[in-house]
Amino acid sequence: MTQPTNSLRRSGIALLAATTLVVLPVVGTQGGAGTAAAAAESGSRAWHGGWAASPQPPTAPFAPNWSEQGFSDHTVRQVVRVSTGGTKARIELTNRYGKTPLRITGATVARTGEGATVEPGSVRRLTFGKGGSVTIPAGGTVHSDGVPLTVAALESVTVTLYLAEPTGPATFHSFASATSYRADGDHRYDRSGAAFKETSDSWYFLSGVEVSGGAAAHDDAVVTFGDSITDGVGSGLDADNRYPDELAERFTAAGEPRGVLNHGIGGNQVTNDTVWAGEKGVTRFKLDALSEPNVGTVVVLEGINDIGGSDWEGFPGGPTPEVSVDRLIEGHRSLIRQAHAKGIKVIGATLTPVKGSSYYTPVNEAKREAFNHWLRTSGEYDAVVDFDHALADPADPDRILPAYDSGDHLHPGDAGYRAMAQALDLDEF
Repeated sequence: MTQPTNSLRRSGIALLAATTLVVLPVVGTQGGAGTAAAAAESGSRAWHGGWAASPQPPTAPFAPNWSEQGFSDHTVRQVVRVSTGGTKARIELTNRYGKTPLRITGATVARTGEGATVEPGSVRRLTFGKGGSVTIPAGGTVHSDGVPLTVAALESVTVTLYLAEPTGPATFHSFASATSYRADGDHRYDRSGAAFKETSDSWYFLSGVEVSGGAAAHDDAVVTFGDSITDGVGSGLDADNRYPDELAERFTAAGEPRGVLNHGIGGNQVTNDTVWAGEKGVTRFKLDALSEPNVGTVVVLEGINDIGGSDWEGFPGGPTPEVSVDRLIEGHRSLIRQAHAKGIKVIGATLTPVKGSSYYTPVNEAKREAFNHWLRTSGEYDAVVDFDHALADPADPDRILPAYDSGDHLHPGDAGYRAMAQALDLDEF
């Protein structure tokens, strides 16, 4: 049975080893590796983020997915595109929101074919501390061991997980704008996609793909942090047209490929926790953005849900507490302080137009404009990118240019995301 497509969701805002390695949570962070060997690898500059997604608690705010029920004797195959290449690869798996330990019976990584197929000869068995299986405690995260796999910048890889035992509700990432595949039984080594008869437009347990080796032009990664507009809601399914994807393409076209890691969550707020869209940005910033290896710059675009979520009755779980401009600014100052404490440059992005959307009211528009004025003039961010101007209709600057609008007057479409990526000055990185 195939899951419903993600159009409804976007309009609302996707060989058993004999030994098992048990991974203990890392003290003080949920973002580190769970073994001494993995921690040593993570602590070196050898590994670079190629792809990432922020974890979310199991929920189904707009359309059915697999997170609330979880998996049992299922193989889950997920396709992601890496922004920088290398000669070795490893994956990051997370059980951040699990209530019980999560057992991964086995996993593989391969170069992607069409749909759920993989390229012949490219399937690599993944191990965890040399064991074929791993148990991740509730709240924990683990890296696999690295395996030889040559991938180029902007090439897709396929990660396949076999989950023999009931997982319970699954930590996942809701708006993937990408197709994931599920099969009954163990199909992690299948080259064909024939067994994968169910699909979803979310990612499950997979929170990162890292690479090493090769000749990347830059060691330092760029993290894009924010809400649904960073997440890519409104972009084409399986098209890799989110603005971070388009930015990665610009780096590669300039002969300077580097990791561009997308840590947007649809619905996320800077100042309020939500049941379905994760912890507030000031909390998750260190868990998601700042825990990535070798981060040089973070681009922050977030705040429109803080402004609009208090008025929109359609906000899942009901409207959130009202947020003043001053409180939103204080939230952004917290993000700036956290980045600077790690020696990381942080670029602030203006909030994009919302006229005609469910978020638009004269009061909300005044807040958006006041926040953007602070961001442009305060000098508190290291640099500013004006996504507001990049997307605005010159004839009505409070509205997204129709050619850039996905149709809901809040989220850009593919052309709009391309315009956002073009607005970033590569020299700022």
